[in-house]
Amino acid sequence: MTIDPERERYVNLATFRRDGTEVRTPVWIAAAEGVPVVYTNATSWKVKRIRNNENVRLAPCTARGDIRGDWVDATARIVDHDAGRDRGIEAFVEKYGWQMRLALLMSRFSGRYDDITIIELEL
Repeated sequence: MTIDPERERYVNLATFRRDGTEVRTPVWIAAAEGVPVVYTNATSWKVKRIRNNENVRLAPCTARGDIRGDWVDATARIVDHDAGRDRGIEAFVEKYGWQMRLALLMSRFSGRYDDITIIELEL
């Protein structure tokens, strides 16, 4: 089984601490030019964990993180260039519309817009 980023609204992203403990976080997912992506803040713990261990797992879930399907192993990569970040943000705007626009507006007001980080996933 695989995860369809066009169809799924939320996925549970499982990252791993240095000691191997799994940490699950429900996140939005989109496809930027066919590549599955999630977004988060650059200072989030999931970014720190991915920098240490690129192996992650994904499962379809509800907004609250309740698993709705099978887990899929993946490799995560932090997008470190502006063009990839912009493509990722645009993919979320296209998929989530006003909700993403509101999230972007709030991040601008809070001064966190520049901290938005896109994570590409290889399923």
